[in-house]
Amino acid sequence: MSAIQARAFKYGDDINTDYIISGKHKFKSADMAAMAVHAMEDLDPDYHAKVSREGGFLVAGKNFGMGSSREQAPLVLIHSDTRAVLAKSFARIFYRNAINTGLPVVECDTDLIDDGDELDLDLAAGYLKNVTKGTDIPVKPLPSVMAQLLEEGGLAAHFRKHGGFNI
Repeated sequence: MSAIQARAFKYGDDINTDYIISGKHKFKSADMAAMAVHAMEDLDPDYHAKVSREGGFLVAGKNFGMGSSREQAPLVLIHSDTRAVLAKSFARIFYRNAINTGLPVVECDTDLIDDGDELDLDLAAGYLKNVTKGTDIPVKPLPSVMAQLLEEGGLAAHFRKHGGFNI
C-alpha cells in the first residue's frame, strides 16, 4: 500500500457507530455512496462535504467505533473518501469490520495531531508523519495478515482474488 497524504479531521473519544452512521439511515438504502453523505453528521454535519473534496484522515481518541457491529460504519467512511481512521484505540468489532471492508485503521497517539494538520501515512513502512508540525508519530504495526487484506481491498476482494482465505 502506497503512502497516503491527507488532512486531519479530528474528533474525540468514544465515537460510536451511531455517530459514524446514524441508525435512522441504516435501512434507507444499501447504496453506501448514497448513505455516505450522512457519515458523521450528528457530530459534524459538514464531514462528508469536507472530506469528499480531497480525501482526509478521520482522527479520534480512545474507543473509536464502539457500539453495534454494523458494517455500514466503515463503508460510509470509505465512500466519503476517508483515507484512514487514526485513533488511540478501536472497538474490536469496528477494527475488524474496517479491515474486512478495506478501510485502513491505525493506532497511534492522536494527541500529536490537530484538526487540519497535513499528514503522511505509509502503512507498509509503518510510519505517520505530521507534515504540518514536522514530527514523526509512532504507529502500532498491523499484523501481516491484516496488512495483506488491506492491500487487496478487504476480505471480499481477497476472496475474489484467491478463491478463499489463502494467506
